[in-house]
Amino acid sequence: MKNNTFYSTETAWCPGCGNFAILETLVSVLNSLKKEPREILLVGGIGQAAKLNQYVNANGFSGLHGRALPAAVAAKIANESLTVIVNTGDGDSYGEGGNHFLHNIRRNADITHFVHNNQIYGLTKGQPSPTSAACSDLPSAACNINSPLNPLLLALAAGATFVARSFSGNEAHLARIMKAAVAHKGYALVDILQPCISFNKVNTFAYYNERVYELEKDYKPSNREKAMQRCTEWGKKIPIGIFYQAKAPTFHERRPEIFNGTPLVDQAAKAGELPKLLKTFL
Repeated sequence: MKNNTFYSTETAWCPGCGNFAILETLVSVLNSLKKEPREILLVGGIGQAAKLNQYVNANGFSGLHGRALPAAVAAKIANESLTVIVNTGDGDSYGEGGNHFLHNIRRNADITHFVHNNQIYGLTKGQPSPTSAACSDLPSAACNINSPLNPLLLALAAGATFVARSFSGNEAHLARIMKAAVAHKGYALVDILQPCISFNKVNTFAYYNERVYELEKDYKPSNREKAMQRCTEWGKKIPIGIFYQAKAPTFHERRPEIFNGTPLVDQAAKAGELPKLLKTFL
């Protein structure tokens, strides 16, 4: 198989957008998987980050605002052989999609969730998002009075089995984290710090370059309580890396009576059972 099986196309992003590094790094990671485009499904909701699936030559699905995860999980349930990767923004995932975010963590379906976190709503010109800092001046709000959401802490509290953070300005680190997330068996969250050069003049590349540092080499991501403590560190220093990783039964493994090692898409339809099933709804 050629190393350039996957490639990116022309985008509609602003020049200098942090999404470019995420796109190119993801393409590189996909090529390292030695899979065909038909074996990959990229899912998005609404937003600049969610457009990513439109720029890669793989299966793509664009859903409603905040509704990327249900579609991704449904596709994985139907066809376990697919590698399913979700790309959404912080507003799409943590705002409109907040409930889906929480409850699909609980399901632990074997999907990868990349959140392009620019701390604003970039597609709609810079409104505060769930991760915007309190009292941060944004183009459409004189002062954001709400406290920012900590998505990593929330994911850990909900029982996520893989929780990580990276920075689009460090592509080598981002590639390592992406590969680890895709390889993880179960739901994997990677919150990616992604500067929006057009509407967020605070959380810039320079801002993150001064603050971001990698978790220590001897850091053990198996301690959930320690992970919760470290992911609350934010301000003058911002750690990136895999905060927590654990093994747990996936959604498929919890329902052997449905799957039996065979993806639903490959199971023979039993038309004779349909009338009996319909009667259960009467």
